[in-house]
Amino acid sequence: MPRISAFTSLAAGLCMAFAAFTASATIVSGAVTGGNTGGAFVKLPVPLTGSTPGNTVGADNFQSPNLFGFDESQNILLTSALDMDIGATIAAGTQVASHYIFFDPTNTNPAGHIIGTVDFDSDVLGIITSTGLLNISDILANTGVTYLNPGLRGLEAGDSVTISGTRQILFNTFASSPGDYVRVITAFSPGAVIPEPASIALVMAALAGVGIARRRR
Repeated sequence: MPRISAFTSLAAGLCMAFAAFTASATIVSGAVTGGNTGGAFVKLPVPLTGSTPGNTVGADNFQSPNLFGFDESQNILLTSALDMDIGATIAAGTQVASHYIFFDPTNTNPAGHIIGTVDFDSDVLGIITSTGLLNISDILANTGVTYLNPGLRGLEAGDSVTISGTRQILFNTFASSPGDYVRVITAFSPGAVIPEPASIALVMAALAGVGIARRRR
């Protein structure tokens, strides 16, 4: 075994420790508990799969009985206050994570109805359900996903999405075309620790030391 293997292992371990500092808030689970679609909750990877055209959302792109969700920008520091439709305005200087939840069924009569829950790994700060605030908060949608139908996103009368637990929302909507779409804003993940400057310096110094030791050997 090469002599440098111990140094390689140390470097790998330090890189993993440094990566742990930048973990993000995410959707952790969900379930469909009622309605008339017989669907399930599906967390989507980004870029989005299963949409037509690919990696798009907002205009009959899925036509599915399922309740979907995906993680948008994570651990963003707000430079200005962000208004919510459900929950208090989030102050500037708050670090937040963003998640998009939607129901895009086939066009049927009666309309598709879905009831479900979505759980997150950090506290829910608020929910955006109106077209105007969804458009404004698209600054948090830095995912490469194309958001279509900006004038028809959000919820209609008779639909509801509520904060049903500290880290959970309850989604209860009727939809046909183009579907129902909301944005959930959560706090910075409790598992994501922002390293102090000294901690970053120690990690970088250790990695530099590994490189020097390898060159000397």
